[in-house]
Amino acid sequence: MDTDNLRLFVMAAERLNISAAGRDLGLAPAVASARLAKLEHELGVELLRRTTRKVSLSLEGSDFLPYAREILAQAEAAKAILGGSEAGPNGTLRFAAPSSFAQRHIMPLLPEFHAIYPDLTLDLRLSDTRFDAIEGSFDLALRSAPLTDSSLKGRKLADDARVLCASPAYLAAHGIPKTLKELSGHQFIAWQDLEPRDLRGPEGETARLDPAVMRCRTIVDDGDAQREATLAGAGLSINSLWSVADEFASGRLVRVLPEWRLNDRSVLWLVYPRSNVLTPKTRILIDFLIRHLGTHSDWGV
Repeated sequence: MDTDNLRLFVMAAERLNISAAGRDLGLAPAVASARLAKLEHELGVELLRRTTRKVSLSLEGSDFLPYAREILAQAEAAKAILGGSEAGPNGTLRFAAPSSFAQRHIMPLLPEFHAIYPDLTLDLRLSDTRFDAIEGSFDLALRSAPLTDSSLKGRKLADDARVLCASPAYLAAHGIPKTLKELSGHQFIAWQDLEPRDLRGPEGETARLDPAVMRCRTIVDDGDAQREATLAGAGLSINSLWSVADEFASGRLVRVLPEWRLNDRSVLWLVYPRSNVLTPKTRILIDFLIRHLGTHSDWGV
């Protein structure tokens, strides 16, 4: 199977544009179409549906796409191991991350990354909702959770302690809770599922934080929005230290019940499918992020 034709298919599938993919590879539109037709004939299936108005992935093309990416990744890794590639890292790397973390900590690093690796394109997919690293065919993904999925491999980026906090204005108006029982009745900026969470105390003891006994008048699914609502005085909230460390330092937010934190063992993991070869470009991004963000000991408790 011709890897050049596979690369053309992957690029056309990502852009949903055969001519644009061909131009990126230095091919005329007619040549690009002919090469894709040859690949489809070899496989015996239609990978891309073409009409006069648009190009779309067929069901077979959607199923085949992650395997095509895997074949290209393995070929790239094999060349790198054998010293068969004289050029620096190049191509597109698909990276998924929580939007709130990426905006605060990854976006400021992009100019330096692109200056060091000018031939690498980052295709960033950012959302604070849960994603599937395998179904999404990502080369790399950032997760904030215990690494329990056996289909994934990962490297730890940093700790992710989560703590209760509020604005000084809110506490001045509603009082400072001194015990967990005093949280009852306080306004709470809640997470989307409204499920109770366990807190861990200074001696390792645990207690339940239940939004049902608090006044949940704001429910959000975005970390930045949760922090901004807390800053505005809308209530107490649980936030990751990486999200609010600057606000604590400036006094714009205050920790509530500072001896307690969320007991969810969350860690920031850089993960990739276990079946994937760790390509040079993926390893480059992992090492770059760990070098710049892995030293934040202030994100843990």
